[in-house]
Amino acid sequence: MAQYILIPLFPLAAFVILGLFGWLIKDRAHWVAVPAVLLSFVFSVVAYLDVSRGGMVYSDLYTWIGSGDFQISIGFQIDELTAVMLLLVTVVSGLVNIYSVGYMHGDRGYARFFAYVALFTFSMLMLVLANNFLQLYLFWEAVGLCSYLLIAHWYERKSACVAATKAFIVNRVGDFGFGLGVLLIFLAFGSLDYLTVFTQAPLHQDLTINLLAWAGGDWEVPVLTLIALLLFAGAVGKSAQIPLHVWLPDAMEGPTPISALIHAATMVTAGIFMLARTHVIYDLSPVAMNVVLVVGGVTAIFAAFIALTQTDIKRIVAYSTVSQLGYMTMACGLGAYAAGIFHLLTHGAFKALLFLSAGSVIHALDGEQDLRRMGGLKPFMPTTYWTFVIGATALAGIFPLAGFFSKDAILLQAFHVGGLGTFFGWVALITVVMTAFYIFRLIFTVFHGQSKSQVHHPHESPWVMTVPLLALAVLSFITGWLPIPQFLSAALVSPVAAVETHSGMNPLETLLGILSMLAGLGGIFLAYLFYVR
Repeated sequence: MAQYILIPLFPLAAFVILGLFGWLIKDRAHWVAVPAVLLSFVFSVVAYLDVSRGGMVYSDLYTWIGSGDFQISIGFQIDELTAVMLLLVTVVSGLVNIYSVGYMHGDRGYARFFAYVALFTFSMLMLVLANNFLQLYLFWEAVGLCSYLLIAHWYERKSACVAATKAFIVNRVGDFGFGLGVLLIFLAFGSLDYLTVFTQAPLHQDLTINLLAWAGGDWEVPVLTLIALLLFAGAVGKSAQIPLHVWLPDAMEGPTPISALIHAATMVTAGIFMLARTHVIYDLSPVAMNVVLVVGGVTAIFAAFIALTQTDIKRIVAYSTVSQLGYMTMACGLGAYAAGIFHLLTHGAFKALLFLSAGSVIHALDGEQDLRRMGGLKPFMPTTYWTFVIGATALAGIFPLAGFFSKDAILLQAFHVGGLGTFFGWVALITVVMTAFYIFRLIFTVFHGQSKSQVHHPHESPWVMTVPLLALAVLSFITGWLPIPQFLSAALVSPVAAVETHSGMNPLETLLGILSMLAGLGGIFLAYLFYVR
């Protein structure tokens, strides 16, 4: 257990050191931050290997609140889901830290930036390691606080302060529901411990609560359904689902590396992780599952429509995040939790790649973000161009890149479930066309055609920025070939998602693979017709 404690302690130590001595360390802050998160990654690999060999690790580390038989502890639950999330957080955070050495060079708040990134990483690691709902809630809020601090990094800009405040307030709306859900869990189960709650959940399936008792009315609602919907309110805020999606595009006011971290591995992934972690409760509530499915499906296509209209390079990628989070939420609503987390993992790789590639373009053009003032950058930025293309192709779901496999796993489950699932399966296929169109519209506008930039000598980014791009490009390929759904199936088994563990191809899977490929290629071709020919 001692080695697992080190996973979050390394970034916490980096935060403390930089917080106390950042004024002395200044432009050498990365000497503390980068090794800390890389060490966390090493021990995350150890945890992954241990879980793959020996199953779940569950331990209480410290009794925080104790009174008689009642106690709340700080502890860890390390299973297949935790192991995958630890790798995602530490890999993306590590590459973002390295990239930031070049991107944030000369920034007045250099040490403060790395201190907050370390705190952000620590908070997310503690969230995914939690073995009880109170710890989950505490670090759920800590992640929100860190996002506020980092979005407002350039606090001298009014727009950054407004965006940070908006993110903080909008998330409080969802977190209010999440907090009520945690409270209701305690009232219903007498415990906040994961194992206790999930073991006893089937015994509470027939338990109801009268929501109109205070007014003398009679409206009996299953307690598990109410808990699931309240918890989902928190996920709607954190994972930017309609109608609480409005904070995420404005979060682009923060430095680009922070956009990558928020969108790929921390803030927005927390909601999807929570849905997967509490899948036992959702599986016992068909009403809540349908709500999750509808919200996810509507968000996916709605955000794709908005992305079609954007002209800011970062906002296009931001709305693509909202849309892809809709896919993941939809997967959870279908009971395909392993497919949702699989897409979360592949998305983390190619979305970090897209944001950091966008940051490379912005860096080369002295801060310019408007597509209408770009063009012709391919000869000047070959590394950025090809990594951007790889990220865009993965987002469009084109074989053999990672997005193809994870997206198709969700589509397969949608059509397998039937009914409402089939409807949103077709919605998802339409969204594939739109996704491919808007992301390749960005590629063709930025890198092809005539230059419209006021910068006379655009340049490729330094190696400290391009090396993370190349690493993420490799991950955008190989993560799709990893047997992640099979690895996760032990922790995320669902009675309605037996298709997820199916071995080998079947006719439906083959047909959907062909249809999704044609949809993606069709979107790319349309973008070519509109913006190149």
